[in-house]
Amino acid sequence: MPRIALYTLVVCLLSLAAAVVSFVQGSWLGVVWVLLAGLSSNMTWYYVKRARAAGQDGPVTG
Repeated sequence: MPRIALYTLVVCLLSLAAAVVSFVQGSWLGVVWVLLAGLSSNMTWYYVKRARAAGQDGPVTG
């Protein structure tokens, strides 16, 4: 898995945790965290598929 895909996966997981904490505290700011989680999830899949199509397992450049 490319390094950038790992970074976006970490962002996705952290934003999901932040969304849960926000909703538990009663804040509607969690909606923004959910949207960020969706965006970073899509980015993760994009970079994983891109690396598989290129036939490499290293970092994706350009």
